[in-house]
Amino acid sequence: MTSPWIEALGTRHGLPTVDATTIDAFLTPAQGEAAHALLFFTGDPAQRSETTDVAVVLPELLAAFAGRLRAAVVARDAEAALAPRFRVVIHPSLVVVRDGRPIAVMPKIRDWSDYLATIAAALDPEAPALAEEAPPRVEFTRSHKGSEA
Repeated sequence: MTSPWIEALGTRHGLPTVDATTIDAFLTPAQGEAAHALLFFTGDPAQRSETTDVAVVLPELLAAFAGRLRAAVVARDAEAALAPRFRVVIHPSLVVVRDGRPIAVMPKIRDWSDYLATIAAALDPEAPALAEEAPPRVEFTRSHKGSEA
């Protein structure tokens, strides 16, 4: 399911929709394009009311950072496959990406000042990419308490 606001991102604002087969081509900037991209993981708008709010804010963010960001909507049927790569756990989320790697993840709707500060920091060429997630680590310990030999 989609919403008119998400559809407007493509029809009115010209944002492409990307999936697992097109994401890498989108993330490779063409000559003269911004190095940073903003990916919109929508989730199901029928289940996540904040999705519409983020869809409304996204064009405003692109205007605020004109020429420094390009954006795309991640296809709903590709979200599950792409979410781990871009560290998305909560929908909706916006992800700032540079060189194919996530720099910042912004889940749910946020205050305007939070968006501006987070994106500005992520656009810094020295901003580090998010660390790779380590697999869960379990450690077993044995207590000698109460066991006398």
